[in-house]
Amino acid sequence: MAERGARLLVFFTSLIVLRFGGADKGSAIQEFTPFRFSVEPVDTLAVRGLPAVLNCSAASAAPVRVEWKKDGTFLNLVADDRKRQLADGSLLISTVVHNKHNKPDEGVYQCVASIDNLGTISSRTARLTVAGLPRFLSQPEGVSVRMGGSEMLSCEVMEELVPFTRWERDGRPVELDARVIQLPSGALVISNASQTDAGLYRCTIDALGPPKTTEEAELQVSADSGVEEKLETLQGPVSVAKVVGESVLLPCVMKGYPVPVIRWTFNDRSIDEGHERFTVIGGGSLQIVNLTEEDAGIYVCQADGGNMTSEIQAELTVHVPPRFVTRPSNTYAQESMDIIFECDITGSPPPTVRWMKDGDTVIPSDYFRIVKQHNLQVLGLVKSDEGFYQCLAENDAGNVQASAQLIILDLDVALPSTVPSLTDATTDHVASSPAERSGPAPSAPRDVVASLVSTRFIKLTWRQPAEPHGENITYSVFYSLDGTNRERVENTSGPGEMQVTIQNLVPDTKYTFRVVASNANGPGESSAPLTVATQLEVQVPGPAPNLQVVSVGPASVALSWERPVNGNGDIQTYKLFYSEKGQDSEQDMDVTGLSYTMTGLKKFTEYSFRVVAYNKHGPGISTDDVTVRTLSDVPSAPPQNLTLEVLNSTSIMVRWLAPPPGTLNGELTGYKLRYRKGLRRADAIEISTSQLLQLIDGLEKGKVYTVRVSATTVNGSGPTTEWIAAETFENDLDESQVPGVPSSLHVRPLVNRIVVTWTPPENQDILVRGYKIGYGIGSPHAHTVNLDYKQRFYSIDNLDPSSHYVITLKAFNNMGEGVPIYNSATTRPQSAPDPTPMLPPVGVQATVLSHDTIKVSWADNSLAKNQKITDSRYYSIRWKTNIPANTKYKTANTTSLFHTVTALKPNTLYEFSVMVTKSRRSSTWSMTAHGTTAETLPASAPKDVTVISKEGNPRMININWQPPTEANGKITGYIIYYSTDVNAEVHDWVVEPVVGNRLTHQIQGLTLDTAYYFKIQARNSKGMGPMSDAVHFRTPKAEPSDKMSSDQGLQVKPGHPTLPEHGIGSNMDKPGITGSRENHILVIVVIVSVGAFTIIAVVVGAVLCTRRSNSHQKKKRAACKSNTGSHKYKSSSKDLKPPDLWIHHERLELKPIDKSPDPNPVMTETPIPRAAQDPVEPSHQIQELEESVSTRRGVRPKIMMPFDSQPPQPVISAHPIHSLDHLHHHHHHYHLPPRGYLHHQISLRAPASPNTHLHRSPSAESVRNQPAAPEPPVAPSQPITSAELQKTEALIKEEDPPSINPPAAHIRPTHPLKSFAVPALTVSAHNPPTYETALPSTPLLAQPAPGVKTASIGTLNRARAPMPVTVPNAPDQSETSKMLDMTYETDELSEEMAHLEGLMKDLNAITTG
Repeated sequence: MAERGARLLVFFTSLIVLRFGGADKGSAIQEFTPFRFSVEPVDTLAVRGLPAVLNCSAASAAPVRVEWKKDGTFLNLVADDRKRQLADGSLLISTVVHNKHNKPDEGVYQCVASIDNLGTISSRTARLTVAGLPRFLSQPEGVSVRMGGSEMLSCEVMEELVPFTRWERDGRPVELDARVIQLPSGALVISNASQTDAGLYRCTIDALGPPKTTEEAELQVSADSGVEEKLETLQGPVSVAKVVGESVLLPCVMKGYPVPVIRWTFNDRSIDEGHERFTVIGGGSLQIVNLTEEDAGIYVCQADGGNMTSEIQAELTVHVPPRFVTRPSNTYAQESMDIIFECDITGSPPPTVRWMKDGDTVIPSDYFRIVKQHNLQVLGLVKSDEGFYQCLAENDAGNVQASAQLIILDLDVALPSTVPSLTDATTDHVASSPAERSGPAPSAPRDVVASLVSTRFIKLTWRQPAEPHGENITYSVFYSLDGTNRERVENTSGPGEMQVTIQNLVPDTKYTFRVVASNANGPGESSAPLTVATQLEVQVPGPAPNLQVVSVGPASVALSWERPVNGNGDIQTYKLFYSEKGQDSEQDMDVTGLSYTMTGLKKFTEYSFRVVAYNKHGPGISTDDVTVRTLSDVPSAPPQNLTLEVLNSTSIMVRWLAPPPGTLNGELTGYKLRYRKGLRRADAIEISTSQLLQLIDGLEKGKVYTVRVSATTVNGSGPTTEWIAAETFENDLDESQVPGVPSSLHVRPLVNRIVVTWTPPENQDILVRGYKIGYGIGSPHAHTVNLDYKQRFYSIDNLDPSSHYVITLKAFNNMGEGVPIYNSATTRPQSAPDPTPMLPPVGVQATVLSHDTIKVSWADNSLAKNQKITDSRYYSIRWKTNIPANTKYKTANTTSLFHTVTALKPNTLYEFSVMVTKSRRSSTWSMTAHGTTAETLPASAPKDVTVISKEGNPRMININWQPPTEANGKITGYIIYYSTDVNAEVHDWVVEPVVGNRLTHQIQGLTLDTAYYFKIQARNSKGMGPMSDAVHFRTPKAEPSDKMSSDQGLQVKPGHPTLPEHGIGSNMDKPGITGSRENHILVIVVIVSVGAFTIIAVVVGAVLCTRRSNSHQKKKRAACKSNTGSHKYKSSSKDLKPPDLWIHHERLELKPIDKSPDPNPVMTETPIPRAAQDPVEPSHQIQELEESVSTRRGVRPKIMMPFDSQPPQPVISAHPIHSLDHLHHHHHHYHLPPRGYLHHQISLRAPASPNTHLHRSPSAESVRNQPAAPEPPVAPSQPITSAELQKTEALIKEEDPPSINPPAAHIRPTHPLKSFAVPALTVSAHNPPTYETALPSTPLLAQPAPGVKTASIGTLNRARAPMPVTVPNAPDQSETSKMLDMTYETDELSEEMAHLEGLMKDLNAITTG
C-alpha cells in the first residue's frame, strides 16, 4: 500500500512534460496492437454420431495462438482423438458422443486467443446441445372431424427433437400452409377440414439417422349433421419467452359446432389482424414474426361458440440480447495513475457484467473496483497491470464481449492523448517535473494529535516539519483500522493547511493515523503512528419493556409493549421487526403507538417479533425476540403430483405428494380421495386415507376413471386437485412366462456405497412383480435385496472402501426370476479429511443501486481463477445498519458471487459481510463493506407546525416546525404555503421558501382579524415531500394600544404623560386632558394652534417655491431614492430631493441630518419612526411639508412644537439618556450612537434609525409597523424647576462621549449656512438598509444666544426647544458626486429664514394673546 501511495506522487513527473514539453518524446510510445475476433462461436444443436463445428477466428498483425475451453476448463486436444482444431482456430468434433449416462461433448465452449508477451482475449460463450434419442413420448390417435371444423393430431417428442419432426398423409409429406400448421409442440392442426384431408397420418423424425415414425392414425371427415357440439379446447396458448427478432406461434385450437369464432387481445386491446407482423393461422393460432420489445405482454385467446365462450391467456416475454452502448477503449497510462474502463450495457433482462484481464476473471479488490455498476476502475497502476481488459455481458438472450488494451508508459514519456480522469487522491498529489526534483523532501510533521474525537469522525492537527525544505507544503493523512495493513488516504484542501477531518468512521473503533508532508521534491518522512478510538454512541433509547404478542387469527397477531425506561429524550417512533421461523430475512414497519395488530401473515406459521424505539439520535436497543404461531385453517393448496398407475384391468394405484410447504395451514389429519367412472359428472365415491397412495380395485375393464384428492386439517378440507383420468386395461399383462433381462444396469461407486440404476426389460407385455439385486466382494450371491417393480435405482450402503464388488440384477414375477444382468465396481479409497479451513470471501463490495437496494459482490480465493462454482458450496450474507445499538443482523443465502439486498431504508449506512459454507465447513465472516443507500423523496411532512403572533406587531407572525420523521435525505429547505381559504388549489396559496435547515420563519404584512391557514413542505436533493396538515391561525382584531399611539407620532405608556414634542394638537400632550378632561379651553387652544400653524406652513412653502423658481442661480437638489427600490437612477428632475435639514431657532441655522452608517450605534434619544420609501419631487416639497403636518400620513417626520397646557408646569422635563437596544427588526438589531453633539451653543440633531423592512409600500402603515421605543417613566405631577433643568442640561453636556468622533456632517462649518452643501454619509452594501429619521424625545432646554429671539407659547420667559422640519432622506452614495455640485445660495436661504422667523413671532402673539 505504501509503495502504491508513493507512486501516486511519482507519476506526475510526466504531467508537466505532457502539457509543455512532451512532444519530442512521441517516438518512444508503443503503438496499440489490433487484436479482435473476426468470428465467434454460436449456440449449436448437434446430432449424435455426426460431426459438429464451433467456428472461431482471431485477427491481428501479430501471431495468434487459439485455444478452447469447455465449461471453463482448457481442452486437451492432444489426448482427444475426436476433437481437433482447424487452421482458422475453429473446433471440429468428428463424432458427437451422447447417451443417457455419458455426455462428454455437451456443454459451454469458449475460444481463447493469445499473443505472446502481449495479452489474451476470450470470445463469447456458445452452448453445444446434442439432440436426444429419436423416440416418441406418445402416439397420434385416430379422430373424426366435421366438414369445416378443426382437429389436432398430437406428436409428443422431446423439445430438442421438434425441429426434426414432420408429418405424412398416406405416405406423402403434408404441405403446411395457413390452414394446415404444425405447432411448436410438434402437433398437426387441420382447420376448415374437407374430404381431401381424410387419410392416414403419421409423425416422422428425420435427420437423426434412420427415420423413425409413429403408428398411423386415421383422420375421418364427416358430413355436417347440424347437431350442436359443445366447445372444446384442443390446445390453448402457453406462456413463452422469445428473443428479439425471432418468431412465435401462440396456439389456440378450438373444436365445436357451430364452428367457434376466435379473437385475440393484447394487454386488453384487440389485435389488428391486418398488421403485417401479426397473422392468425390454423383456424385461430396467432403467429408473430420479427418480435420487438413492445410485443411483450399478456395475450388472450377468446373463443365464441354460440352458447359457450372460452378465454385462455398466456404471457409472452421478449428478451433482448446484451448490446454495448459504450465499449472500453484503448488507454495509455503511467504508473501510479488511476484509470477507468467504461462499459455501458443494455439488454432485457438486465445483463450481468464481469471483467477479465488477459483471459482471467478480475476479482474486485482495493485496487480493482467496479464503479457505476459496470465500469472497471484500476487504482495506482503498476507495470503488471498492462494487457487486454475485456467486458463480458450475459443474460438469458445471449452474451457479448468487448476488449481494450492498456499500455503503461515510462514516466519520462509524455502521454499522447488526454490524461484519463484522476481520482481526488491522485489529483491532490500533482508534482513538478523531474528536472525540478533536485532538493530534499520534508521531514516528518510534528505533534500530530487528535484535536476532536466523535463517534463517527476524528479531527487531526499537527505542526509544520522542522525541515520543510521549501514552501507550499501539502500533507496527506494515511489511516487504517487498527490491526490491518490496508491504508486509505485523505489530503488537505490546500497548501499549508495543517488539519484534516476524517469522516465516516465506525463508533467505538480504533484507527491508526500517520501524516506525510510533500514539497516540490516529493513526499517526505512519515510521522509516528497515532492510534485513536472513536467514541461510543450512548444516546439512543433502551429496550421497550413487556413486549406481548398474542395470535388472534389464522393470519393476524396483536402486539403491545411499554415505553422504554431510559428513552434519552422523546420517542419519535417504534420500529417493529418480524421474521418467519426458518427464514433469514427480516421485515420491519414503523409504529407510532404502544400497540399494533399485524395482519397478512401466513397461516399456522411461527413468527418472531422484536421492537426497537427511535429517538432523535436514532434506533435504540432491541427487545428480545418473542415467538408466536398463528392459528390454523383449512389447507390453501391441493396435494401435488397426483399420478394414476393402471396395475391391471381392474385396479389403479393413485399416488400424490403433500401440498406445498406453508399451504397446509395446520396439522394434517389425512386426505380425501374421490373417484368416478367416465369423464362426465357422475356420482363419485369418497375414500379417506392418511397415506400418500391408495389402491382402487374392483374396477371395470377398459373403462376410464377420474380421480381427485384433497388434504384435510382439523379445520376442514382444502381445495382439490384437478380430475385426473386413467383407463383400465382391456386385458391383464402376460404372466405366463418369466420377465426378460433388464435392458441396462449402471453403477456409480463411492467410498462406502455403490449407487445402482437400471431400466426394465424391453418386452413391456410381460408382467414384472419386482427386482432382485445381488452383490458381494468377488461374488454377487453374498447379499440379496428385493425391490418394488416401480423402483429404478438403489443405493448399496455399508461397503468397504477400495473393494471390488460384483453386482447382479434380475426381474421376477409369479412365474419366477428372469435372466440376470451383471456389472462390477470398485469402491473409492478412504480419503483423509481436509485439514485446511475454509477461507473467507475477499473483495467484498457494496454497490448502491437505488434508495432501497444494494448489490453485494465478492470473490472466493478457494475457487479457481475463473471463479466458477462447481461444488455444493453456498454463501451467507449478513447486513445491518451501521449503528452500535442495532446488533440484529439480517441474513440471506446464495450460491452465486453476488446478492442484491432489497427493502433497505433510504439514506442509511449499512455494513455487509459474507461467509462461505461447504458441506459442514464454514469460513469466518469476511471484512465488512459499507454502502449508503441513495436519497429519495421525503416520505413524511414536517411536524409540530405552530404559528405564534409577533409581540407588538399583530401583522407579523412566527411559524415554527420540526423536521419530517422520514426525511430520506438531508433537508435542503422548506416551502411554506399560506392562504385564507383552506380549500383553495395549491397554486393559489402564497409561497414562502426557506433555504437550509432552519425551523422557523417570519411572515409579515398580514391582514388584521383574518383567518390564515399554513402548510409546510420539506425538500431534499431528490425533490419535495408531502405537505403537512393545514394549521389555522387568526390574526388579532386591532392594533395594540402602544401601536396605535405610535401611528400618531406618540409613544403612550400607561401612567406616564408623554412629552410635548410628540405632536401638535395631540391630546396626550395635555396632562389635564389625559387625566380628568375638565379643561376644555385647552382643547380649543390646541385646535386653533394647529390651524394657525398649518396656514403658516402653507405660506412659507409658497414663498419658498416662488423664490426658488424665480432665482437665476437655481440649482437642482440631489434626490434620494428609497432603499427598497431597484436602485436604478433616473435623469428626470422629478426624482430630486433637498438635503435633510434641522432648524435651530436659537441660531437660525439649517444643518443636514446625520445618516451615519455606524455599525454599532448607541442611541440616547427616543426616535419617532418615519418611512423613507419613495423619492419626492422638488416641485411638490412644500405640498408634502403641508401634508406631513396636517394629515400625519406623509413619508417624513412631523413638525413638532411644544404647547403649554398649564402655566405653573414646565414645558419640558428631561429624562435619563437611554439606548434603543429594545428595537427589533426583521433580521438584525441596530443600536445608534448619540448624535446630539453639543457645541458652545446647544444644537440638537436627529439620529438615523435603520429600517430593514425593505418591501413595504410607502404609506402610514409602514410607520405603524415600526415598533415604538418605550420611554422612561416620568412622574406626571412632579414639577421640574428651572434650576433642575439647567442642572440636567449641564449633565447631558458632560455625558457627551469624547471618544466618538462626530461624522463630517456634524462638524459645524465656518459659515452657519454652508452646511447645506454637505451631503449626508450613506451606506453601500449588498442589501442597504433603509434609514428613518428620528426626533429626540428628550430635547434639552437651550439658553437663547444674544440677539436671537426664541418663539414661545404662554409666558415669554420660557425657552423653546428646537423645532424639526420635515426633511427627505439622504441620497444614495452613488449620487453623492452629483450632490456636491448642487449647492444653494446663502442670500436666498437667509431671506427665507428671516421671513420664517417673522411668521413664528406672529404665531406666538396669537397663542399668547
